[in-house]
Amino acid sequence: MTTIDVLEYPVTYLSNVGPARAKLLKEGMGVRTYGDLLMQFPTKHIDRSRFYYTHELSPDMPYVQLKGQILSFEEEGQGRKRRIVGHFSDGNGVVDLVWFNGLQYIERSYHILTDYVVFGKPSVFKGRINITHPELTDLSAWKQMYQNGNDSAPILRPYYSVPEKLQKHGINSKMMEQWVETVFRLMHEPVKETLPQYLLDELHFMSRHQAIRAMHRPQSASEVTQATYRLKFEELFFIQLNILRYSRQRNLRYAGYVFDRVGMLFNQFYYNYLPFPLTEAQKRVIRQMREDMRSGRQMNRLLQGDVGSGKTIVALMTMLIAIGCGHQACLMAPTEILAEQHLATFRHLLAQMPVRVELLTSAVKGKRRNEIMEGLKDGSVNILIGTHAIIEDAVQFYSLGFVIIDEQHRFGVAQRAKLWQKAQVTGTGNQPLLPHVLVMTATPIPRTLAMTVYGDLDVSVIDELPPGRKPVQTIHHYENRRQQLYDGLRQQISQGRQAYIVYPLIKESEKMDLQNLEQGYNEFVKAFPDLRISMVHGKMKPAEKDSEMDRFVRGETQILMATTVIEVGVNVPNATVMAIMNAERFGLAQLHQLRGRVGRGADQSYCILVTAFKLSSDTKRRIQIMCETNDGFEIAEEDMKLRGPGDLEGTMQSGIPFDLHIANLARDGQLVQQARDYARRLLDSDPQANLPENANTWAQLANLNRDSVDWSAIS
Repeated sequence: MTTIDVLEYPVTYLSNVGPARAKLLKEGMGVRTYGDLLMQFPTKHIDRSRFYYTHELSPDMPYVQLKGQILSFEEEGQGRKRRIVGHFSDGNGVVDLVWFNGLQYIERSYHILTDYVVFGKPSVFKGRINITHPELTDLSAWKQMYQNGNDSAPILRPYYSVPEKLQKHGINSKMMEQWVETVFRLMHEPVKETLPQYLLDELHFMSRHQAIRAMHRPQSASEVTQATYRLKFEELFFIQLNILRYSRQRNLRYAGYVFDRVGMLFNQFYYNYLPFPLTEAQKRVIRQMREDMRSGRQMNRLLQGDVGSGKTIVALMTMLIAIGCGHQACLMAPTEILAEQHLATFRHLLAQMPVRVELLTSAVKGKRRNEIMEGLKDGSVNILIGTHAIIEDAVQFYSLGFVIIDEQHRFGVAQRAKLWQKAQVTGTGNQPLLPHVLVMTATPIPRTLAMTVYGDLDVSVIDELPPGRKPVQTIHHYENRRQQLYDGLRQQISQGRQAYIVYPLIKESEKMDLQNLEQGYNEFVKAFPDLRISMVHGKMKPAEKDSEMDRFVRGETQILMATTVIEVGVNVPNATVMAIMNAERFGLAQLHQLRGRVGRGADQSYCILVTAFKLSSDTKRRIQIMCETNDGFEIAEEDMKLRGPGDLEGTMQSGIPFDLHIANLARDGQLVQQARDYARRLLDSDPQANLPENANTWAQLANLNRDSVDWSAIS
């Protein structure tokens, strides 16, 4: 029997698993095989040599171990609130052991006045210390395991985090530990190595088998540290290797149109119609893109820049290079409002130039739609701006050479792939020619996340605001200071300015949130009877919503009450105040996006965060960060630390496209860079990356199947 055979066994065959629990493990933790089980690393290791006394316990303590006896059992509550309580004493005091189901099992398994070791996390209920669903071990069995010279039983005990749904079916940390122990006993050979020997030697790594074993059965804290570092590096190394290898293969497989000149249109716009001088950051980005577009390889570039940094003008000028070289360009935006705003901006900037710009959304129908379709086919439409309507099969281009995706995280991979396919032609040597691609986002992405999620894209950053822009001043008010908010608003509006008032709209509480918005609207109408106030939210009919938005844009209303529908796509330079009500209910990225709606003119702007008085520590930190900095990248880094990389709103459509078992992009930034450097070095010396025989099985063990994400579509 070989090692890989054992690791590929379905977990169904493990003692005390069976089909029902196997299904739960698959759905709840992605565990299908013995190998998957070994990749479920403990979240912590607990010193089982230490015993606490009952009178020492407090609810802020981590997991603890007690020694004593159950004095009695009793049932409390009824129905769903029914619970079984065991009163446990070590002679110094009493704590409650609590179970929410299985009365007969509990009374059959555990006996009063018998010596037990209790392990669990203390909490407080009705003023009493209790431990919910504790782990109980007969004291004699515990002594035999830990005190009778049993070297195979570690004093540092692994603790596995098990989803609540699985806990309700009896799957807990102790059971996970037992299953892992069984797998190790069944293995006749060590886990095969995945890293090349020179890397193990150079980085002084323990073997893969030693590392996995040390994570589950450590003999010391230093061993856990070494194992963790090795496994984190390995996980990140193979992710980076896949990204870089794919990127290099793509460059060999596909070519890009050669734009060998900037052209007359670019120069005409730059010298005659550019509305303001470019910042040095904008010039740098345009030069980077210019080099890509004349290189003969397809450009794939991610352009990051805060709201108001000038991404749109950069996008337009690079489009003019494509048009000047005889091709068309298109821009796909996530919403009709944003697409219409781009159309208005482009037409205004190009008003004196022979460039035809059209808009295609689901709202464009009939004769007008047919005219646009014909213009795309015969090449008379130079720039097409639209929503997902652009990727419909009926939309055909004469020669699409440049594609821009705005706020790309709002589009799926398959949608983007359909856009590339519209433009693919065969170049010399039967090498497919694809349009150059620019992906834009106003949501700053932390460097480590960009390196991993968008690692096959070149990254450009506009890290400089246009001259004359003043940083938005952010102020925190508690909700009991409403009058100060009103006074500040009136002062700004008396100077001819406008203001946004934003309320949350969270799906789980839509009805309540809409009531809050409507109630807030009535309060503001009462507080400002002499002002004109608009209200918009996502539940309104599109025409009604657009009408209210337009009134605000034209200055016909001074205050716009809204939900987060204004997060993207509203540009009103005259608006200088953004008040965000219930700001504690928003994430950092969303707060920063909302704040970006003001500060778009030359006047000083303000963002007021209104919260409840009682806030969690994480919420206080979010509010503090917003008040301290306007730097979107700094905010994004803090957001990732607070929320984790898989849950960053406004970064990916569905979080990161692979599972990380042990590495953490928020905390392991330096390791990501190190792994990328070694992966690049390996590919430079060995383009085929001939790794140890089973290195590619890491992809399956880590659920890192990039084909399932269709990475070839991101070209």
